[in-house]
Amino acid sequence: MQFKLAFVSVALAALVAANPTPGGEGSEPATGSCSTGPVQCCQSIVPASDGTAAGILSSLGIVLGDLVDVGLGCTSLTGTCSGQTACCEDNSHGDLISISCVSIL
Repeated sequence: MQFKLAFVSVALAALVAANPTPGGEGSEPATGSCSTGPVQCCQSIVPASDGTAAGILSSLGIVLGDLVDVGLGCTSLTGTCSGQTACCEDNSHGDLISISCVSIL
């Protein structure tokens, strides 16, 4: 009985280890979608405490923590992106600034 249990456990572990996962080696970069809205093409992604970003945020009356990254000069991705592709939570300020951005490949 113990041998059967050990065999089944090893067999299941081998199946899980051999199963391909999204984003694994050899896969294409995930540039197609974001759970927060459309993929953005940003000129740069910087911390909210960055001088340029802090000035824009201040002029808009937006207060963010230092650990939040923002995108500067972001537009919806249409074709190729010469900047950084990103998923941003708040794209409501035109292409001026996007809030809570995460760079994607």
